[in-house]
Amino acid sequence: MHAPVEYRYFAGYSLRSWLVLGSFALLAALAGLAALYMETEGHWVTGMSNHVVWGLPHVFAFFFIVSASGALNVASIGSVFGREDYQPLGRLSVALAFALLAGGLSVLVFDLGRADRLMITLQYINPTSIFAWNVFIYQIFFALAVIYLWMMMDPRMAAYYRPAGMAAFLWRLFMTTGTGSVLGFLVARAAFRSAIMAPEFIALSLSFGTAIFVLVLLALQRFEGRPVPSPALRARLSRLLGLLIAVSLYFVAIQHGTGLYQAERREVEHFLLFQGGLYSVLIWGGFVVLGSVLPMMLLFDPLRAGRHAALASASVLVVLGGLCLLYATVIGGEAYPLELFPGMQVSSSAFDGVVKPYSPSLPELALGLGAVGVAGVVLLMAMWVLPLLPDTAGSDTAEAARPMLDQGVHPG
Repeated sequence: MHAPVEYRYFAGYSLRSWLVLGSFALLAALAGLAALYMETEGHWVTGMSNHVVWGLPHVFAFFFIVSASGALNVASIGSVFGREDYQPLGRLSVALAFALLAGGLSVLVFDLGRADRLMITLQYINPTSIFAWNVFIYQIFFALAVIYLWMMMDPRMAAYYRPAGMAAFLWRLFMTTGTGSVLGFLVARAAFRSAIMAPEFIALSLSFGTAIFVLVLLALQRFEGRPVPSPALRARLSRLLGLLIAVSLYFVAIQHGTGLYQAERREVEHFLLFQGGLYSVLIWGGFVVLGSVLPMMLLFDPLRAGRHAALASASVLVVLGGLCLLYATVIGGEAYPLELFPGMQVSSSAFDGVVKPYSPSLPELALGLGAVGVAGVVLLMAMWVLPLLPDTAGSDTAEAARPMLDQGVHPG
């Protein structure tokens, strides 16, 4: 039987820790002020309109909600798939997933316009709406994350560690399916209506969430002055992230390829991919080149694979590429005119039949960055009050932390 891993709290209550927490709290506070400004002045102060009703804040919200599912990857690999070398990082993985979902949902709540009436809206649930379903799906994910973390941290609950991991794993797939279906079920928008949006968002969540987890792990190692993860662990994370990027790129290619094949969606696909100006640049240059091809080149290059700089750079590129893709998908899909009368040209004083321009405003950017602030505050507070960080994060982790689950020994 091997000795269990020792877990620690985050860097103590040092001045640097307070400065980091204060920076995240400032972002969250600015988001609150931006939401208050938009509520009191009206949405005319933003770039949004009756055509583009989901703007830059919703891009951040989609990104963080989708990433929350993927941030659970490391914990799931350890519990569901039995990889002992990943299990010591499971606590941080679950806490990060919780924090990212809180950050994404906070943007949606702030953008409601009357956030104080949220509880009233919950009293009148429309069971035929995917938005109403997601309200409960997200809350159940929060609860499962807490239970999962409890099973990890309490040795008395060792027997329930794998079942809790399996439940969280399956539910996060269901949650991302619901998030992707928000777009897939919007039949009025030719750019969205596709059943493949659900599995595409699942694939994107895997790469986005893993990239953010890697960045958090490397940042914590550097901040605390501890050695970066060993070459063996970095190599495993590099291969994992590279494969997930390839899967994400494949599903995005299938989605747009299917759209080009279907006569009813061919025009909007040509707009997004070739004639959309900024939207086309973001898809090809932002997501395909910067967010997919370059990261895979860094991660699969035998000379760079496993190196700290390559892994960090690739993760940053994946995050930026993901934001580019969601911006082009969400906003570009709204900017393209609705197909009111198929086969007919439509024009009116309400700007029907024309591509609606959209320019994000500073309050929208502040509100979107509030997701970063809320997620950062939640994660830091969790690491301050709970021992989430393992003392070992290298190739020796598997031997030092091997839980021997079949024999009833707890991973933490």
